[in-house]
Amino acid sequence: MQWANFSVWLIAGGVFMAIVAAIAGIVDTMLVGDTARRRSSLHSILTILVLIVAMINGFIHSRDAWTSVVPTGIILSAITAVLVLVTGWLGYSARREVAA
Repeated sequence: MQWANFSVWLIAGGVFMAIVAAIAGIVDTMLVGDTARRRSSLHSILTILVLIVAMINGFIHSRDAWTSVVPTGIILSAITAVLVLVTGWLGYSARREVAA
């Protein structure tokens, strides 16, 4: 049961930090040119999708210990992790494009 409680707090902390990063990303997008803005739009859409899936995952993890993890919690955590990797790569490649 304690691991489920830890996971809820970690998910909530991750969502909070993602919102802080989104604010910085919005400001950064407004300061760069049009080419990078088009490239970062897919990154932004996927980031919003990650936030939605993570919030649903947090609500799922806040239930009873066993039902919060198996199978829905694990599936949502895996989907979130894959989306974070894809979104991170898109953000990195857009940032490299701006720097070049």
